[in-house]
Amino acid sequence: MKHKLIILFVLCTFFVISLMTNSMGPIFPALIDSYAIGLTLAGLFPFAFFIAYGVTSIPAGILVDKYGEKRVIILAFSLAFIGAVTFVCFPTFSIAMFSLFCIGTGMSLLQVAVNPLLRQAAGPEHFAFFSVLAQLAFGGAATLAPLVYQHFVALDQASAASANYVQQLLPENMSWLAMYWLFAVVALAMVLFASLVKMPKVDKLANESAGALETHLRLFKDKTVLKFFFAIAAYVALEQGLANSISVFLSQYHGLDTLSVGANVVSDFWFYMTLGCLLGLLLLKLIDSQILLLSFSLSSLVCFLVAIWGPSQLTLICFPLVGFFISIMWSVIFSLALNSRTQDHGSFAGILCTGIIGGAFISPIIGVISELSGELRFGMLVLLIPMAYIGYVALTARPLIKNTTLFSTKAASKNDEPMATNNTRGNKLL
Repeated sequence: MKHKLIILFVLCTFFVISLMTNSMGPIFPALIDSYAIGLTLAGLFPFAFFIAYGVTSIPAGILVDKYGEKRVIILAFSLAFIGAVTFVCFPTFSIAMFSLFCIGTGMSLLQVAVNPLLRQAAGPEHFAFFSVLAQLAFGGAATLAPLVYQHFVALDQASAASANYVQQLLPENMSWLAMYWLFAVVALAMVLFASLVKMPKVDKLANESAGALETHLRLFKDKTVLKFFFAIAAYVALEQGLANSISVFLSQYHGLDTLSVGANVVSDFWFYMTLGCLLGLLLLKLIDSQILLLSFSLSSLVCFLVAIWGPSQLTLICFPLVGFFISIMWSVIFSLALNSRTQDHGSFAGILCTGIIGGAFISPIIGVISELSGELRFGMLVLLIPMAYIGYVALTARPLIKNTTLFSTKAASKNDEPMATNNTRGNKLL
């Protein structure tokens, strides 16, 4: 490993991506109060952020191929900085849409640029280990974001001199905007970090090349590609729909404070997702990935129904448990998708990342149903659709390559099969 500083940079990048992406959940109730809007209009905030993924994921791959990782990374953090500063300086509803789109675009560019860079810096033999470490950094930031939000609000409510300084920087009743000051500072620091670091030339593998626009258009006509594109969209919709609804739900149905309780439960939701990812790594060495995906989908469905219909004690437990059971979905769906085709993996991966657009539509849909029915609980029932669809994908996927388990390896050894015949069945989760 010759590029330890690059590895550190990439890990910091994953941390920042998660911090900016997953702060919307704990802030969501404050957005509703600050702008005096309903759930439908509030859903436009995550819409503006995640729609950027749908617009820019495929062009991002083309930009990386043409201009290189370093320039795209600097552009990405610059866009995030501009978006955060604009939001803080002009915190109107319309400007917020533009600012969040800029931040979302930056995060989309980063998602595409940093993975090949990590593989090049760490070396292929260490890539799996550092991929897991990057996911831990991502999960750690998601867990930390609600706690940082709590700290800023508590500081704003304090009587200390430091609190008065914070109040002077922010509009009245908008202490949550301190998070975007933080985003601006972090993004600027990462621009400087990226500018000073000498990044290695990335020799892309065949499955990392973005491919031509014609290739993407051709793939969008493939039924297998569409199946997994909608599966990724379903997963992100499920993840973000839950994260953005938890605090509001606890307040409306159980009278629990969105700051002291709601933010903690959202933090637990992300923490349990991180734990689930770690356990998933072990389980994928014991269980076929499709069976694991189906069982976790059913478990998440049961926990979700208990969370929205059960008493408060069970609700506080079951919402984080839903996070635990959906934790492996992204990685397993992604690996099943790539293992279902023998070519165009780079373009296919770009299309799958475009599926992150699913996070854009779910909150407005929940809001519309909730306001029409007068019940947030009914609006949240729409999350059963992505849960059911992911279960359907688990049942119907026909990967050309399956994940190798300890049992399949032992069976191959007993039958005296050469190890080379099983190499194609390696687990591509990482």
